[in-house]
Amino acid sequence: MRRALLLVAAAACTRGATPTTPSPTGTTNTMWPSIDEAFLAASAETNRFTLGLPTLAGITRDGAVLFRRTGPRSRAADLFELGAGGRERRLASAADLLDGGREQLSDAEKARRERTRTQTTGIVRVHASRDGRWVLVPVGERLFVLDRQAADPATSAREVNVGPGFPFDPQLAPTGDRLAFVRDGAVWLSAVSAAAGATAAAAAPRRLTPAGTDTIEYGVAEFAAQEELDRTTGMWWSPTGDRLLIQRSDHGKVDTLHVSDPRHPDQAPVPFRYPRAGRANSDVTFWLYAVGTGASSAAAGALAPLEVRWDHARYPYVAAVDWPDAGALTLTVLDRDQGELALLAVDLATGATRPLVEERDAAWVNVGGGPWWLADGSGFLWTTEAPGAWVLEHRAADGRVVRQLTEPSFGLRDVAGVDDERGVVWVTAGTDPTRDDVYTVALASGATTPVPDDGVQHLVAHDHGRTVVYAVPAQGLTHARVVDRAGTSTPLTSHAEAPPYWPTTQLETVRADGHDFHVAVTRPRAFDPGKRYPVLHFVYGGPHAQQVMAPSRGYFGDQLYADAGFIVVRGDGRGTPSRDRAWERALLGDLATVPVADSVSILRAVAAKHPEIDLARAGVYGWSFGGYLSALLTIQHPELYKAGIAGAPVTDWELYDTAYTERYMKQPADNREGYQRGNVMTYASQLRRPLLLLHGITDDNVHFAHTLALIEALYLEGKRAELVTLSSTHMVPDPKMKLALERVQLEFFRQHLGPPP
Repeated sequence: MRRALLLVAAAACTRGATPTTPSPTGTTNTMWPSIDEAFLAASAETNRFTLGLPTLAGITRDGAVLFRRTGPRSRAADLFELGAGGRERRLASAADLLDGGREQLSDAEKARRERTRTQTTGIVRVHASRDGRWVLVPVGERLFVLDRQAADPATSAREVNVGPGFPFDPQLAPTGDRLAFVRDGAVWLSAVSAAAGATAAAAAPRRLTPAGTDTIEYGVAEFAAQEELDRTTGMWWSPTGDRLLIQRSDHGKVDTLHVSDPRHPDQAPVPFRYPRAGRANSDVTFWLYAVGTGASSAAAGALAPLEVRWDHARYPYVAAVDWPDAGALTLTVLDRDQGELALLAVDLATGATRPLVEERDAAWVNVGGGPWWLADGSGFLWTTEAPGAWVLEHRAADGRVVRQLTEPSFGLRDVAGVDDERGVVWVTAGTDPTRDDVYTVALASGATTPVPDDGVQHLVAHDHGRTVVYAVPAQGLTHARVVDRAGTSTPLTSHAEAPPYWPTTQLETVRADGHDFHVAVTRPRAFDPGKRYPVLHFVYGGPHAQQVMAPSRGYFGDQLYADAGFIVVRGDGRGTPSRDRAWERALLGDLATVPVADSVSILRAVAAKHPEIDLARAGVYGWSFGGYLSALLTIQHPELYKAGIAGAPVTDWELYDTAYTERYMKQPADNREGYQRGNVMTYASQLRRPLLLLHGITDDNVHFAHTLALIEALYLEGKRAELVTLSSTHMVPDPKMKLALERVQLEFFRQHLGPPP
């Protein structure tokens, strides 16, 4: 892994400019508690003690659970299976398949991993055939198909001939004999060789779609879908493997931006299409391609593709595609402002669509993740917030509501899958926003049954009669188990390293301005109740994200900062999920006012409750939306926050992407006042406190231009801020860089919030 590079600069003060208010001490005091360098290094090298956890890759029809797992301090994931009989075995590793070769990634694959926040290497994704025997394993630019029936699947793996170049988003046909992939903007088909290890004899890949161009691309989800709609693919096999649904994207009207790395001036900037708020999106259409099976594949290839037709002008976004074994092929579509959603069923003979579900919301519609079709195709499950909070519905195949299975008071969070044989749905739910529990819901009656364990947060997946439950206890390592229909539970082995200690964080509820806010307070492990401590307020504040959750493992960073001499506070204000519709929609049209007001209220309320907090020495920090909020709080509330750190901040919402920004803010032409209020540069002249800006110079999500725009605005107002640039994207996966970053932040706060407690 390359060595981290941090470049430190400052926006200069012009002659006669007002400098930032000096810190109480001006220098770092040596009486501060020592920084726990050993813990800092261990946390960075273990990715906060998550490396080594088994990561679900799929459940096969024969009852095997496929999963990936790294070592405790390795990011290279291998592929394993837990058989129906409970025996675990390793199927393959990247080293096995590459035989000493080195993994190479295309720019498109690197971007995909950035969109999905993937921080591991090696085997990062797999595709299994319908019967589960064949498993496609991409490793860099090479594709391998494993036979799970082989004694040693890795040594007998079949490498697929994909021709020259990098195959992107390869997907195995349900029949296991072919795969589709994208290369140079077109979709290609390759046969899986019948001879183990053979590539030369395999049939050459054939191009299925027209060739890609600079503006036309097939088989790839556009940026907005990948980054903001959780749809990372642009092609889908039919359940029988005789057709492919393929996305065609016309990016011709989308702005082309460039990301350059100043460390390498010999390298050209990387261009990419990025749809900014109020500007053009990609024009997306979907096409059905007949590819046949076996002997019929050649004849099918001669058939013209069939366009899937719907009102593109009304619904330009495709948030999800589902092609079940039984039931209709469906598209979940949204209008541009995302206040309207439709679930469309596709007629495979004509390409016409008809709505099964239509929803509207005066603010925005959240996409719930369905449909979940019943095995016989007679109906599906659907989640909706229409009653004011999430509920689960059973709908007929034509979309009619058969029954509402849960009440808004149930606190539905997620649907894991349907066990048709038992007649139950596996879900997570809870009335306490800081935790959730696992339940089954009876299809016939809606009766809910808890599935007890020691977890306070869960991730659950169900398929083919087996349920994988990840349970995160209040204090302890995450553990995963596989539950069969008989209730027998088998653990998935974890190699995660146990931390030397667990955070001392306490969860509380404070009331301010007529609202109840959930907060987390972390004190030093060597806390002295007779002392008063400076306080650090960790913020996010944006929609669709919570900061206060019951598992203590989410507070390692808070504990590190607390042990260095602070009390750390975080809280969830209005706009966060898991409360109700009205609470979350409080941000409509204005992403600044409510998050700022609630953050101030939360910190003041916590400090009033705990006299050990010295509110005269408060700092604030956050990343991404949290960096944006931190910058606003530092500038707008100098009476409260004496120093702030803004990491990768959005500073101008007109520079951010369409799908996220317009969901909450609508389009700039329709909400000029809201965009102006949410622009950090609007308040540049008001900066009075020390502000540290952090940003990855190759960030292709929140572009470095956001921070540069703020630096320039401050410069023109005669204000000063510190700038640390990182040789990273929006993520900071490099352990060395993480170490350096934490040190920089701690030293900044120590300098400006001293003296020590």
